[in-house]
Amino acid sequence: MIRGFFVTGTDTGVGKTRVSLGLMRLLQKQGHVVTGMKPVASGCRRTPTGLVNEDALQLQAQASYTAAYHQVNPYAFEPPIAPHLAAQACGATIETRVIQQALAGLTEDADRVVVEGVGGWLVPIDSTRTMADIAVAMGLPVVMVVGIRLGCINHALLTQAAITSTPVPFAGWVANRTEADCEAADEIVATLRVRLKAPCLAELDYSPEPGASLAVLERVVLGD
Repeated sequence: MIRGFFVTGTDTGVGKTRVSLGLMRLLQKQGHVVTGMKPVASGCRRTPTGLVNEDALQLQAQASYTAAYHQVNPYAFEPPIAPHLAAQACGATIETRVIQQALAGLTEDADRVVVEGVGGWLVPIDSTRTMADIAVAMGLPVVMVVGIRLGCINHALLTQAAITSTPVPFAGWVANRTEADCEAADEIVATLRVRLKAPCLAELDYSPEPGASLAVLERVVLGD
């Protein structure tokens, strides 16, 4: 059985990579062999070896061993748009089978995997499916990252409802302060603590540094 976490967010730009990297570091500190994965990425840049995504490169670099890029990020698209539109523009189809094969290859040498989604939980990957279908196929417990800003309470509650309507476990959520001066940030987090039906795993202060510490997660999330 593959063990680890699927990291989703209430929107794009809420700190999924920050949380994913922190989870990987903390799992490694516990002695696990850890790998990371970004199944689908848009907004990739061209290199001599092909398209690469900055988030996926960070996950690849943080892993306990060096995995092939195409396993870490099976679907890389250049246009910085929703993945179903990017795939359509490139004439590609995002296949769950391909992602599952890449995951199986990654976890041959690891006992934990941290998978970072793209966009939010229900971002489309084609005309009928969303990233939720990918998460369900992987079967990993979900960690939801909430970017603390205006409108996030509604986004968080809707995302929770969508996650809990699927068979995958909802492991908890992380409050990530994405703005230095968000008004009523403490009150927003307090409201979410009451209304969300999963534990708050961490409250992360605003930081321009993507590698900011997630030590508070260690004792809550990683006691498995």
